[in-house]
Amino acid sequence: MALTTREKFVSFINNRWLVFVAAMWIQSCAGIGYLFGSISPVIKSSLNYNQKELARLGVAKDLGDSVGFIAGYLSEMLPLWAALLVGAVQNLVGYGWVWLIVTGRAPILPLWAMCILIFVGNNGETYFNTASLVSGVQNFPKSRGPVVGILKGFAGLGGAMLSQIYTMINSPDPASLIFMVAVAPAVVAVSLMFFIRPVGGHRQIRPTDGASFTFIYGVCILLAVYLMAVMLIEDLVVVSHKVITTFTIVLFFILLAPVLIPIMTSFFSDSNGPADTVEEPLVPKREEDQDPGLRTPDLILSEVEDEKPRDVDLLPASERHKRIAHLQAQLMQAAAEGAVRVKGRRGPHRGEDFTLTQALVKADFWLIFISLLLGGGSGLTVIDNLGQLSQSLGYDNTHVFVSMISIWNFLGRVSGGYFSELVVRDYAYPRPVAMAVAQIIMAVGHVCFAFGWPGAMYIGTLLIGLGYGAHWAIVPATASELFGLKKFGALYNFLTLSLPVGSFVFSGMIASSIYDMEAERQAHGSGFNPDDVLKCEGSICYFLTSLIMSGFCIIACILSMILVRRTKSVYTQLYGKTRT
Repeated sequence: MALTTREKFVSFINNRWLVFVAAMWIQSCAGIGYLFGSISPVIKSSLNYNQKELARLGVAKDLGDSVGFIAGYLSEMLPLWAALLVGAVQNLVGYGWVWLIVTGRAPILPLWAMCILIFVGNNGETYFNTASLVSGVQNFPKSRGPVVGILKGFAGLGGAMLSQIYTMINSPDPASLIFMVAVAPAVVAVSLMFFIRPVGGHRQIRPTDGASFTFIYGVCILLAVYLMAVMLIEDLVVVSHKVITTFTIVLFFILLAPVLIPIMTSFFSDSNGPADTVEEPLVPKREEDQDPGLRTPDLILSEVEDEKPRDVDLLPASERHKRIAHLQAQLMQAAAEGAVRVKGRRGPHRGEDFTLTQALVKADFWLIFISLLLGGGSGLTVIDNLGQLSQSLGYDNTHVFVSMISIWNFLGRVSGGYFSELVVRDYAYPRPVAMAVAQIIMAVGHVCFAFGWPGAMYIGTLLIGLGYGAHWAIVPATASELFGLKKFGALYNFLTLSLPVGSFVFSGMIASSIYDMEAERQAHGSGFNPDDVLKCEGSICYFLTSLIMSGFCIIACILSMILVRRTKSVYTQLYGKTRT
């Protein structure tokens, strides 16, 4: 029986793809922190800050972007639209007040108060991120890698999109970019907040879902290529304001394209209702839900982990399954005969639902945290110092590199989610191996910055953007696989705390101190005027910092590979049975 128009409209409103597309649009405004490299010179000159004081604002920005405990808990206690509303208010108040100060409409505040304002404004991102990701992983429980990668990718691309809109506005006042950062995300979040919610997406599986993801990936690639082309044209060729406006209008049409998926699946598909969809489980099927003849007592699982030889995880998948099944059978027989006393369970196993407290005592959780701290923190150091880094190497237009790293960041997130999903789906191999690859790529990028070779800014921006972005597709998906979906918001937001820690140490202490030291040395060698702002020139400004960051990325890679070794059996259990 065909659906009526009203029923199709209701299906459209409750379509998990509509929620996903709305989350993509919100996430495109959730990357305002990546514009800090563009607005920091305005703040620095208006308030007469030195590099160390500016670095403190950068740390406050990173702290605001990462301290998401309140956002995580609100997402569990309140509807997701309420969390988005709180984030919109924080974004508007924080950055709006900074704009008033920079433009002279409000009195200048001390540095600590400015740090609070930047923290409050950027903290709004955590509400956008949490609401979007929670709705995404709940509505697409078996496609976490692609969903997280795409959503986090749009957050990474937000800087480039807002920069293009700012170019179209053509304001002579550079502080107007701060005003746009304050207003645009709040307006978008409030407009779409009632669409972001769980809609029972695990009951909406359609045969066309694969094609829908392919279409979304195509839009992502088109968006990145288009923005890169527009950026290069505007940088290399003098174009009129009408052409820039046309570029921006086309950008909006590309952003609107994904909404065709929920429209087509709700209004124009051959589906006759729920009977044409299938349901997928939110978590892997537990042993007690299986056929009684094939059931393995749950308590035996912890014994298997203790008793299996260490080399079992290194065997081919088929042989590993046989060895583990044989060991399970032996333990079951021994337990039945009284030869083995099976231990009681002490909390959930990997792959089940953990609370934050339970996860905090697990080595796997801290391996993820420290690896993200070292890898992600080093990438964030580049993003926060990109303006000064490019100027020290002789580039005047810092907006180009801010836009470029946003685009590469976006592609890193999308490709990180896609390729890590191939790893787990096709090979049942632990997802963190993709994070290890990303960290090696970042280590090479830091070396490019260190030596300042011709074109190093372009190559380094490419490698750092791709590697840093990949972290944000891989880490949330890995956390949800190892520690469950029930408390995902709290777990994810705790992991993001690694970034402000890394930013404070790497950018606020190491990078800024080395930069100011080199700037003072150069100033004293050329006749220093105390009224001048310290400025460093040449690759020496970030040489030592970049080598230190490269070393941290190598350590992070080693930690990721340790996590891979520890979780092989978990991914075999989660994905091994789905392989063909």
